[in-house]
Amino acid sequence: MVAPLSTPGSGPGCGHTVKEIGRHDSVRLFVERAAGAVPGFRLNARNVAPVAQLVRRLEGIPLAIELAAVRLRSMPLERLARELEERFDVLVARTPTALPRHQTMRATMEWSFRLCSAGERRLWARLGLFPSGADLETAEAVCSGDGIDRLDVLDHLTGLVDKSVLVRDGSRYRMPEALRAYGCEQLPPPEERRLRRRYAEHYRDLVKEHRIDRMVPEQLDRYLLLQRELPNIRVALETCLSEPALAPMELEAAAAMWCFWLLAGSFSEGRYWLGRGLERVPEAGRCRAVGLWADSLLAQRQGQTAAATRGLEEFLAFARGEGDESLVAQGIRCSSVAAFFAGDARRGLALVREALALHEAMGDVDGIMFSLYVGAAYGSTEYPRQASEFGERLLALCESRRALVFRAYAQLALGVAHWNLGDLRRAEALLTAATEFTGRINDRWCLTQCLEVLAWLAGARDEHDRAAELLGAAHAMWQVVGTSPEWISYHATWHERCTEQARAALGRSAFATAFRQGSRLGPQHAVAYAVSGAPRERSPGRRGGRSSGAPVTTGAGGRRRPRSGTSPAG
Repeated sequence: MVAPLSTPGSGPGCGHTVKEIGRHDSVRLFVERAAGAVPGFRLNARNVAPVAQLVRRLEGIPLAIELAAVRLRSMPLERLARELEERFDVLVARTPTALPRHQTMRATMEWSFRLCSAGERRLWARLGLFPSGADLETAEAVCSGDGIDRLDVLDHLTGLVDKSVLVRDGSRYRMPEALRAYGCEQLPPPEERRLRRRYAEHYRDLVKEHRIDRMVPEQLDRYLLLQRELPNIRVALETCLSEPALAPMELEAAAAMWCFWLLAGSFSEGRYWLGRGLERVPEAGRCRAVGLWADSLLAQRQGQTAAATRGLEEFLAFARGEGDESLVAQGIRCSSVAAFFAGDARRGLALVREALALHEAMGDVDGIMFSLYVGAAYGSTEYPRQASEFGERLLALCESRRALVFRAYAQLALGVAHWNLGDLRRAEALLTAATEFTGRINDRWCLTQCLEVLAWLAGARDEHDRAAELLGAAHAMWQVVGTSPEWISYHATWHERCTEQARAALGRSAFATAFRQGSRLGPQHAVAYAVSGAPRERSPGRRGGRSSGAPVTTGAGGRRRPRSGTSPAG
């Protein structure tokens, strides 16, 4: 609960003039909200006493003051103060052990609820289920019926906004947390069960209709929508898990969001929802198979090789048994990533080509895009020229389809390929563009990797202090995402080399200081720092001890599993 505002005292020497009472924050808030409800309202000698009495009785609680002030539209100030006092006396008698502030807030909410129309009360209770609010379309779809006509929803929303129960935020209607919790308490159990079912079905359909693993111009809008709706989606997933019959719906929705979990850097959360769904859906079928595939993909990025392999094997067995070529191609593509992670780049490249051919034969543009990305990113270290060809094709495909989110990943993958080819200018231009875009939309997975590679580029210019700071900024992001560059095959070797060169050039103490500074920047400042300023001029092709264009051989993929909790600053 927000801290209370200052209120005027009631004892001797507390100051009772209009000017003295008007200095208190609680009085200012009441007068401001009252003027919004009743134009021309201002504090004066006639109303100063009841205003002071009212804000004292509300104990300076901002939400309670706002709820009370808007009631001046329908009743005079003196009656408002009297009704509140009576309501409080009833509640105190009913809950004598409750804390005074809780009694005050509870009484204010009960009083406001009682003064709403029957339709407004029903809608208030139902909207309590939405932690991140809802737009009109969602409120109509989920909350209408059972006493609320769909055509009346807008009028009820407007009424609740006028009463300060709801806050209008663009196209969305949000409810303060205390009012939301109170509203949920007012739902009769049978009505709540029906409402939760509609709610879960609505958000299952929403995540399926707004998948971001599709090459469509609406891709960015879909990603931003899922970000806004994520708190509501979590409620829907939890609702499904609370009823055994709805568990497949939960698993279906969590799997449909696999690309969101990846881009948002929410690997652990994605696997949490997938894991709980898989536990409740043990029988073989497409729903379980797709859930296993999504879980395996996220597990790979977390370095959880054994879990990823088990899930992928079960998925492929189902896909081949069903003769589903689309699922088989997905499984082969995921297997190619596993091969790259295991250090078998030759097999990884062969598998990604096989997956690409299958997707091309089916005309599956989305599958083609993902296969090109795997080939461009994961093949960049051992096969940079082939990777750059994949990357150029990928970038052209994303731009032709106006898939802005995936375009950033094309820039990342192609930038890494050009780094390995020794074309540092092209690499930096691509990575800078991807960094700026992903920083704006909070794509943590792409941004983390971009900061990492920009650190390598700074080291290649012998700007080792900048490299250390960018490594620190990337390290903070790697930790948030829940993985490590040493677990990602195309990052491992160059991460280690950049760290060692910067530490050697700066000395351990100066490196650790710069690294810590970078780790404290936060994402937005890290983006600004990473893209600021032009690189200093250097001799063409020089890159920290390696001749440009020479392919890198990493043996077993250059992977070295880090010790838990370690960082390059150590």
